[in-house]
Amino acid sequence: MARHIMTLTCDDRPGIVAAVSTALLDVNANIVENQQFSDEDTNLFFMRTVFDAAQDEVQTVLDAIDRSAAVEHQHLAVRPADERCRTLILVSRFDHCLLDLLYRWKSGDLPIDIVGVVSNHEDTRGLVEYYGVPFTHLPVTKETKAAAEAELLRLVAAQDVGLVVLARYMQILSDDLCQQLAGRAINIHHSFLPGFKGAKPYHQAHERGVKLIGASAHYVTGDLDEGPIIEQDVVRVTHAETPERLVAIGRDVERRVLSRAVRDHAESRVFLSGRRTIVF
Repeated sequence: MARHIMTLTCDDRPGIVAAVSTALLDVNANIVENQQFSDEDTNLFFMRTVFDAAQDEVQTVLDAIDRSAAVEHQHLAVRPADERCRTLILVSRFDHCLLDLLYRWKSGDLPIDIVGVVSNHEDTRGLVEYYGVPFTHLPVTKETKAAAEAELLRLVAAQDVGLVVLARYMQILSDDLCQQLAGRAINIHHSFLPGFKGAKPYHQAHERGVKLIGASAHYVTGDLDEGPIIEQDVVRVTHAETPERLVAIGRDVERRVLSRAVRDHAESRVFLSGRRTIVF
């Protein structure tokens, strides 16, 4: 028996849970975890099921669910529960999110394999190489942007990357690159979206005298800071905080939010539903 994670998205109708349960029972599989959600806005059904079954029975389960009249227009997938998501990190000069991801990965806290780090600056090379991770310096200018993005996509394909993490990567990705990485590129925005988008959100927050600052991890889309939000968190502040102090406080929130979003994605807990996410 091996442990597997099944994810299912389909039109919502009666009998879906019964169809999945019956398919698993027929091969003597054991369900160890299950979450489901019916989205009334879209009439879609989302389900994440962790189960134990013999490896050679997995395709039998998929075929049985596929034949069921209750499961229509589905996206159905199964993967080994111990499969680690191959991850490429993009970073510029701020290294706090990068360092946190490297530490959590090295300590076994994140179910990912960091296969490389790409940066448009050399500042983090020493840190990355200390952790034994390949570092690629990929400068980006207006003239070289297209070539740099083509090289980035080549690295993604060559390394069989399943997740790209923008860990304070201070570059705007082209629409074409966003489309090619749709659903597998996560950005950390140092603000509680949808407020204070773009540059220097902490300074914007200071000017408005906010009492809560936060961070948002979202999937990357062609619309700047508008992608489906995966994870958010906030911390209370006062009028006495300077913009610089808000930045320092915010870095702690950014690290926590990004690591949680990466874990959720790597554990197949995030489902896309238009501009929203369903997170189990």
